[in-house]
Amino acid sequence: MEETGFLTVEKIDGKSTVTRCFSKYPLKLIIPNKGDRVVVGLSVGDGCTVALTTQASTKVYKSVDSKCSEQVLEAKVGRNALLAVIPDPVTCFSAAIYSQKQVFRISSDSNLVVVDWITSGRHESGEKWDFVFYKSSNNIFLDGGEPLFVDSVLLEQTSTTSVAERMKDYQVVAMVIILGPKLKHLQDLIQSEVEHMMTGNFRPTKVQKMSSESSANGPSRPPIFASCSSFGAKAGVVVRLLSTTTEAVYAFLRHHLSGLEQFLGAPPYRR
Repeated sequence: MEETGFLTVEKIDGKSTVTRCFSKYPLKLIIPNKGDRVVVGLSVGDGCTVALTTQASTKVYKSVDSKCSEQVLEAKVGRNALLAVIPDPVTCFSAAIYSQKQVFRISSDSNLVVVDWITSGRHESGEKWDFVFYKSSNNIFLDGGEPLFVDSVLLEQTSTTSVAERMKDYQVVAMVIILGPKLKHLQDLIQSEVEHMMTGNFRPTKVQKMSSESSANGPSRPPIFASCSSFGAKAGVVVRLLSTTTEAVYAFLRHHLSGLEQFLGAPPYRR
């Protein structure tokens, strides 16, 4: 039977070392290197639709010699085109160092959906916000290079407080960008629903005010925080999420991005 993949590991200088690695579609064998750097270019033609997804979370392994793993996406979206970047979350292992940058160059009538999110790590291994450094940047530029949206998220261990101490019980940080005339209804709907969802969390009922938990320890934290704001003269919206569970964010994305099915042929994050 013809092999789809083959791996040979031998001891070299006292270390287990991969000396042969072969795979072909649909199998892919990956041997992580120190400070891997991945750069992807993408061009979406006028009137076209593209969805970029992942099969599972993007795993960032422990850094060796303090080297940073990097991932870069450079995308151009044509007129009346739609690009949906809808991956699973990034999961950084203990001692990982990771930097991600995504640059989108669009026309005035381009359409764009970007989901960018990170979990606290491998819960089953007891790792919660144990990585060393994480940075994610998302920049959107109009024709001619005019900046429309510039954003960075930085999580870094410091000498005074750890990321885990600052994040408290929250295990997921996420951002969703929705931009373009085709997606105006989706923008309006998500803004309305986020406002309605969060209103109840900041207006406790009399029963909540009188509860022993609230009076002794303050109001209990909701499982998910969400904020929503417009940018680019209301051409787009950005939603920011903070959640105690990954599943709560998956549920949020499945519900609020279900309207993309008419463009993609299937709803995002369906399991």
